[in-house]
Amino acid sequence: MQPTIKGTTLPVLEIILDQGESVISTHGELSWMSPNIVLSQTTGGGGGGGLLAGLKRAIGGGSFFQTQYQCQGPGTGMIAFATKAPGQIMPVSINPGAGMLVHRHGFLCGTPGVTATAAPVAGLGAGLWGGEGFILQRLEGRGEAWIELSGEVTMYQLAPGQSMLVHPGHVGLFQERVGFQITRFKGVRNILFGDNGFHLVALTGPGQIWLQSMPLPLLAHAIYPYLPQPRAEQGSQQRFF
Repeated sequence: MQPTIKGTTLPVLEIILDQGESVISTHGELSWMSPNIVLSQTTGGGGGGGLLAGLKRAIGGGSFFQTQYQCQGPGTGMIAFATKAPGQIMPVSINPGAGMLVHRHGFLCGTPGVTATAAPVAGLGAGLWGGEGFILQRLEGRGEAWIELSGEVTMYQLAPGQSMLVHPGHVGLFQERVGFQITRFKGVRNILFGDNGFHLVALTGPGQIWLQSMPLPLLAHAIYPYLPQPRAEQGSQQRFF
């Protein structure tokens, strides 16, 4: 397996697979591939997740199945995954007892030993991210994974007991040993929650955290005023221009 990250602002992950090698991803992440790559569905990452991993994803609002891309020859095969927005692609190693938590749209793909499940966060409900709530993905098992982060990425190494308060959308990736909880500050009206309060995620060390500068929900909110808006026409009828 030969992974290569190409590009800068809108990078592409290109992976060369030998015959019999495979990677897994969530549905819809594929960008292009060679004809000798065969697709199949799987409930887990091949690391023992299986049915339970699929159920955990479904309960958390994700897909029950993941897609496996396998090279079946002749020769090597190629598959590519492009980012959905300007940002970076990061390779990370996943090991037993040393998993990672990543924002809900961050997992591009991984080797079959990696299991990806949804991890809903208590304390942030349907008022966030268009009614879907704040959901992280937990990556566990053993293998390599590739993560998409939006905008510029800043990494911090938190010492034991050291905390960082982060807007939920800027949470990109952090080691599973990092503690996290939701903190609500009253007195400030939040444009996303629409209530008289502001929610932050408290990340507490020890461990590494990676923060992203351009969360997609905030980007969508920023460009919304410039998009065509509906207007009333002929009584109750509406259409977009």
